[in-house]
Amino acid sequence: MEKNTQFIGQSSVFLDAVELAGRAAELNRPVLVIGERGTGKELIAERLHHLSPRWGEPLIVMNCAALPETLIEAELFGHEQGAFTGATRARPGRFEEADGGTLFLDELGTLSMAAQERLLRVVEYGEVTRIGASRPVTVDVRIVAATNEDLPAAAQAGRFRPDLLDRLSFEVITLPPLRARDGDVAILADHFARRMAAELNWPQWPGFSAVCMAALDAHRWPGNVRELRNVVERAVYRWDDPARPVSSINFDPFASPWQPAPVAADVIVPPAPFASADVITDLRAAVDAHEAAIVRAALERHRYNQRATAKGLGLSYDQLRHCMRKHGLTSG
Repeated sequence: MEKNTQFIGQSSVFLDAVELAGRAAELNRPVLVIGERGTGKELIAERLHHLSPRWGEPLIVMNCAALPETLIEAELFGHEQGAFTGATRARPGRFEEADGGTLFLDELGTLSMAAQERLLRVVEYGEVTRIGASRPVTVDVRIVAATNEDLPAAAQAGRFRPDLLDRLSFEVITLPPLRARDGDVAILADHFARRMAAELNWPQWPGFSAVCMAALDAHRWPGNVRELRNVVERAVYRWDDPARPVSSINFDPFASPWQPAPVAADVIVPPAPFASADVITDLRAAVDAHEAAIVRAALERHRYNQRATAKGLGLSYDQLRHCMRKHGLTSG
């Protein structure tokens, strides 16, 4: 998490979310933070911790999307020596590290169903069992989780446990996107620009031209505050005359006449398990054989990266794993 962060903005929708976080901070209950990328979910988690009675205890952060599935459970719950290949010594998990404090789980929607099941047990009973251990460890941890996914829809689709969602959603704070925060673009742009001008040792901040500010206000900001910061800081550092208002801005740093052409997505054509002229006497077996051939070809195409394969086939990770087990396919 970035240190010395602060909330900047005056729009009512933004201040309402910040106020709700302040009220929820006092209670020892889980909080779910929802928002698009770059809206400040990390800052809300930090506020929830520092305004809580746990402010003097650890704030442990874990990005659930940053680790492969094989390591997520070991990172969350810890492991004993020899629990798996490479476990040369015992190691506490993030829950034990956060004991007495707050655990911030970012990108919660990427957790596998197996990890969700173990997380549910921790939330219910306050006990963590390291991988390879026979006895649980009691922990006192407040969970703050964040995601940019529609978790109720994911629960209905079978990709997220409804019982876990119920337990984590005591309070749900939904952060507004920057395009919905009236007046905040100008305030944030001025803040980031002044910091960049000071970093460049400019004698003063000359401001933005009217045309430049109009362009900033009109932009949709799909990357929200994080994108705004990059755009503003890039505009200031590229400007060569600190005595005049900045009047040139570039929203897309990749735009170039020499930009490589996009590579067309390859279509996976699996080997046909039977010829079209063959007489099919067992439809189910024929369909299973064709399905297995499609999955096998997709796995080979993605070098047995199962998450990439699932995405390429339009399946969830668990659906792909079920299909692999059904057809006896190895992971390569």
